[in-house]
Amino acid sequence: MREVYKAIGRVAGQDVAVLITGESGTGKELVARAIYQHGPRAQAPFLALNCAAIPENLLESELFGHEKGAFTGADRRRIGKFEQCNGGTLFLDEIGDMPPATQAKMLRVLEVGEMERVGSSKTKRVDVRVISATNAHLDEEVQGGRFRQDLLFRLNTIEIHLPPLRERREDIDLLAQHFLRGYAQRYRKTITGFDTVATQMLHEHPWPGNVRELDHSIERGVLLATGSQVRAADLGLRAAAAGSTAKLEEMSLDDVEHHLIQRTLARYDGNVSQAAKALGLSRSAMYRRLQKHGLE
Repeated sequence: MREVYKAIGRVAGQDVAVLITGESGTGKELVARAIYQHGPRAQAPFLALNCAAIPENLLESELFGHEKGAFTGADRRRIGKFEQCNGGTLFLDEIGDMPPATQAKMLRVLEVGEMERVGSSKTKRVDVRVISATNAHLDEEVQGGRFRQDLLFRLNTIEIHLPPLRERREDIDLLAQHFLRGYAQRYRKTITGFDTVATQMLHEHPWPGNVRELDHSIERGVLLATGSQVRAADLGLRAAAAGSTAKLEEMSLDDVEHHLIQRTLARYDGNVSQAAKALGLSRSAMYRRLQKHGLE
């Protein structure tokens, strides 16, 4: 992660667009916030929006706002994210899921700083630094005609790639201890660390959900711990641990679903869209299951 920290230091003071790439859960929003906090707009607003979590027909309104009566259900004027954080920083997660029509409007904002609310012909000027993130391969999306190449050029003035947790296992102990201290304080529990088996499990687990999954597992471990150390059973990783020999018929239905989602995410290198397609789920249904199992 040293290279990532160096990259954050290099770009934080430069008021340019940044594209953060990496699998789901690698900490892309945390990097975006670090860039914002150490940048020239640190005293201005910071807003975050997950493009994949907003229905396609509402995303444009979330970004640019709308006028009363612009569409069915628009019973009042709404101010969008660009106007809300004018002068500040807007973090757009899962930018690869932005629909083509919205991509065209995004390009205009980035190029000339102008936008219109949905249902309005009045042009507004905004000054917003955009930091975006994706777990998709945008070059492939461009080749497939699903993402505008000119928009990609505007978004990745500087690109930062976050490697998955399984490729930086030296960070696991540091992150686990960090999360442990935070949750022990939050839940007012005296916990000093992890027992030997729990530590081994943390090192061996494939972590398809990356840092976010580790975070949720440590929180669970702290909540369930009855002594001064978190035990392996407290972490809730038995069914999906690397080398696990648990038989399918011995697992609960939740464990089976958790295990299947983890394996599918690992197969597609953490790409949520591809994993959802392989499992026969919509993206929204996939995100609900990721949230349920602490992998979101």
